[in-house]
Amino acid sequence: MSRQQQFDLAIVGAGIVGLAHALAAVRRGLSVVVIDRDAQANGASVRNFGFITVSGQERGQVWRRAMRSRDIWLEVAGPAGIDIIQRGAVVVARRPRAVVESFLQTEMGEGCKLLEADALNRDYPGLAGQEFAGALWSPHEVRVESRQAIPLLATFLAERQGVEFRRETAVRRVEPPYIETSRGIVQAGKVIVCPGDDLATLYPDRIAHYAVTRCKLQMMRLADPGFRLPVSVMSDLGLARYAGYAALPEGGALRRRLEAEQRDALDNGVHLIVVQSADGTLVVGDSHHYATTPDPFASERVDEIILEEFSAVFGGPVPRVLERWTGIYASAADRTMFADAPHEDVRLVMITSGTGASTSFAIAEEVIEELFGATMSQTMKIA
Repeated sequence: MSRQQQFDLAIVGAGIVGLAHALAAVRRGLSVVVIDRDAQANGASVRNFGFITVSGQERGQVWRRAMRSRDIWLEVAGPAGIDIIQRGAVVVARRPRAVVESFLQTEMGEGCKLLEADALNRDYPGLAGQEFAGALWSPHEVRVESRQAIPLLATFLAERQGVEFRRETAVRRVEPPYIETSRGIVQAGKVIVCPGDDLATLYPDRIAHYAVTRCKLQMMRLADPGFRLPVSVMSDLGLARYAGYAALPEGGALRRRLEAEQRDALDNGVHLIVVQSADGTLVVGDSHHYATTPDPFASERVDEIILEEFSAVFGGPVPRVLERWTGIYASAADRTMFADAPHEDVRLVMITSGTGASTSFAIAEEVIEELFGATMSQTMKIA
């Protein structure tokens, strides 16, 4: 009988969090196997905007992680064949722009600028003719097509970085150096578990300690509207929701006004993000509803609230809805992520804020460094 291969690292979960850890590991010369129960990416990692958001992320460590993750997306996109479809973001203020002006005075506002209403109408045809108090323009964001980018990243890791993938394989127990799976034993010196929104299979007691629940969102794809958006677009519902804006002193006044004017939107966790795909169609959303087991049913009223905000920002008739879907991700009220250590050679990593695309790469670098040691040199480059 041949000797079974032992990997330096096994990663449970092939969503963006797992793939980010695989990338960070192979860049340090580690041998990596990724194990996933599904045949392909099917969860939150592909049911989103592909919007790597920097401005608006929680001030401090989360914002810095988003900046670093954005840089890694730009490094890996070309070699992996991932198209950067849009760059930058515009957050329009339909109400007084005090939050935007305050944000620009912080360190997070570096490189950003205030757009006056006339410039916004002139330079962004899709927004022409609308009445705005102004807008925040940020150069930091990039946008990929998630349902294409995640498979391309996995293929790049497998074919050009030597990562082994074992799909349609459930992990039943983790006891390093052995990982018991539905297809036999895998051997690895260390293990990183990236369970997405699976709260029950591995380390449920550790996950419960962080009071993790689930968040359901609703999104749509709209037909090509006939204009082109060079940037992703948000509205001031986002200024009241994203912590990097909402935590500013002026955020409270904006939220009180929104409570009076758009109570339904706040009650359903609606804020507007609009991104455009290469074929001209628009991905629009989203909403937020929380439950341990969210129901699978999409609410027509919630979609109407999202489209009402779309119409208020872009004017004119709403393009035809081509697709509708829901997504589910792990959520915790008091933290954006955690990296728990149920064993000295195991890390349990969950992003609990819907910021996987925006922060995973930086988080993965931190976890790999902590697990394998800061002195280990990075011996491999993206190529």
